[in-house]
Amino acid sequence: MNWFTSFEIPPASAPISHHSKVLSMGSCFAQVVGSKLESCKFDVLTNPFGTIFHPKILNRLLDHALFNDSMDESGVLERDGLYFHYKAHSDLVGKSIEELRQKWNSKIKETHEYLSSGTHLILTFGTAWIYEHQDFGSVANCHKQPQKIFEKKLSSMQKMLLDLEITLGNISRSNPNLKFILTVSPVRHIKDGIPENQLSKSILRLLCHELEKKLESVSYFPAYEIMMDELRDYRFYKEDRIHPTAEAENYIWKRFSETYFPKETQIKISEIQKIQQELAHRPLNPESGSHRKFLQNLRSKLEQMGTEFDFSKEMKLVTTELEKLNS
Repeated sequence: MNWFTSFEIPPASAPISHHSKVLSMGSCFAQVVGSKLESCKFDVLTNPFGTIFHPKILNRLLDHALFNDSMDESGVLERDGLYFHYKAHSDLVGKSIEELRQKWNSKIKETHEYLSSGTHLILTFGTAWIYEHQDFGSVANCHKQPQKIFEKKLSSMQKMLLDLEITLGNISRSNPNLKFILTVSPVRHIKDGIPENQLSKSILRLLCHELEKKLESVSYFPAYEIMMDELRDYRFYKEDRIHPTAEAENYIWKRFSETYFPKETQIKISEIQKIQQELAHRPLNPESGSHRKFLQNLRSKLEQMGTEFDFSKEMKLVTTELEKLNS
């Protein structure tokens, strides 16, 4: 009996290679994809404003980055001597308003550069539920402020569609070569409630579908569907029953790789991963001759791969270990 439901995902019309330049923004899955791309030596910028769950906030940040907007200081708040902004995750933090402003400007500039010269923008939508601050409006993060100053709302698909269609259209006019990959996060937002989470995911899936219909540069990757159908079992969730396990993330990454990476890129990724496995190796006897030979061979591989990829940090680490053994 077959206990596994699989489905075909057609190869991407705009594949990703090591010559690509990728911006990954959105919820936790955007971080997972970005981290895996980075570990495989892709040119990638991941969540410059931290984890962002809602399409409306993502849209605003993309719009700000496209036009190099300054930080709106009406969205600044102070907590425990630190300064945050309602449009960003708490990862963007400063010890003063000026430091926060400098970090904001740096992230805006960096994101603008990827929008202007990048090849792919991956957007992962997490939830259609949003919190509205009584004075500031929609927020990316409540930053542990009193619940009474926020109102929770379910966003209109049509409004999100209109806003994103305008912003993605503006980005395309600025950089016609940029391709958009949309996903719905497989992370369950069950704090909203089980029926409410399903309603939210349905709205996000329809939003992706409508954007894919309206814009030629948009494609959809079914990360959510893979989790719900191919991995339909609680063993693929962590103990919180919300986040996918590492095994589930690796499986979805495998499906992503098969969809977006050409064969030659997949081969290079395999070579890079083998080197990373060797770098993670812990010897039984670090002072043995066999370990010295292992490091010498590893250094040779790094030198060979270093002509195409940046292995400078790894090379420094291996060289330092060899120098210790030879001293």
